[in-house]
Amino acid sequence: MIPGGRAPEYLRMNARVVEIVREFDAVQKPIAAVCHGAQLLAAADVLKGKTCSAYPACAAEVKLAGGLYADIAVTEAVTDGHLVTAPAWPAHPAWMAQFVKALGATISL
Repeated sequence: MIPGGRAPEYLRMNARVVEIVREFDAVQKPIAAVCHGAQLLAAADVLKGKTCSAYPACAAEVKLAGGLYADIAVTEAVTDGHLVTAPAWPAHPAWMAQFVKALGATISL
């Protein structure tokens, strides 16, 4: 799970963090990223040919990394294989529901 906000700006500079993202991608483990989390996905070079949503200011980074930027409502999320992304915090319910599904789990009340 990759957070949004300013954190990915700094996390992408940590070689071990980038390596972990690549390792998850290589074995198709579920990865969830929200908001600016796409910056870390781009740095890990795991977006080629994948649909990814992100904070609108990150659209260029998604495209430059070979990803397909999904311009969706701020309350929505998108899943492409094992990658679950959303543009901002208002999407947390949809984003988490899709991520839980990608994990193969269910939540019941």
